[in-house]
Amino acid sequence: MKAFVKRSAAPDDIALEEVKIPTISEDELLVQVKAVGVGIHDSYFLPQEIDYPYVIGIEASGIVEEIGSRVTQFKKGERIAFISMMQLKGGTWAEFAAVHKDSLILSIPENMDFTEAAAVLVAGNTVLRALTALHLNSGDSVFIAGASGAIGTFAIQFAKARGWVVAGSASPKNHDYMKSLGADKTVDYRDPNWANEVRKWMPNGVDAAIAIQPGTGTESMHIVKDGGTVITISGDRIEPERGITAAFVPHKADVRNELHDLIEQIASGTYQLVIEEVYPFDQALEALQKTQTRHARGKLVLKME
Repeated sequence: MKAFVKRSAAPDDIALEEVKIPTISEDELLVQVKAVGVGIHDSYFLPQEIDYPYVIGIEASGIVEEIGSRVTQFKKGERIAFISMMQLKGGTWAEFAAVHKDSLILSIPENMDFTEAAAVLVAGNTVLRALTALHLNSGDSVFIAGASGAIGTFAIQFAKARGWVVAGSASPKNHDYMKSLGADKTVDYRDPNWANEVRKWMPNGVDAAIAIQPGTGTESMHIVKDGGTVITISGDRIEPERGITAAFVPHKADVRNELHDLIEQIASGTYQLVIEEVYPFDQALEALQKTQTRHARGKLVLKME
């Protein structure tokens, strides 16, 4: 099969190669991949011990080709979206992927295509987990740092659905986009006075902040009120101050039911799924480079022939 693989420990040593289709165990599904969600971590979110060449990628959609004897929840021919990561048999940037039955796997609604399905789970899972750490009420305020990408696109919509007042940062070209998703206030992250703008808008500070982009956690502390909360999605380590709770995304939070609802709500039009561009599979490295600039609007997806 064709697959994008990491050929060595060198950071950018990734190429399209022919590799063997993985053989599944009794606890795995073999999935014919139809579309792949592109993420910032795809090229380096890897197990500690791997054999090269190693197929990269963690998110995709496709059709169940085979099932192991202990797989009971899914059947051959079923359309699924899934997250498969840290697996020794490789990831999702391939024509076929071995997926453990305990991975995050959801059936795709009939009125959703593979390209859409491949764009939902990583961003949706991340945001829904982050929101479990924000104990806000309707009318409370939240600032989203880096709000125009795939995670921010969902974060704005989910926050508004909960009745929260939302501010977001991004480059000026994305301000109208954020407002179309429901943002009440937008600021330019490159403007040295952006924090003052937020403070003028919410003089006592916002109730909480979600820091998506690296380096935004500490900056976000400055516009959060005393006793508020900052959640860092990027993993920034920040020093708490003024009684503010600084936390990472609670990765053990189980939001599988919420994700099932989300994929159904996207299919019905309740939430907007934004895919900036769909790339042919052989142009995957171009899509990865675009994602790594952190300037993509919404999600980038690879589509198989």
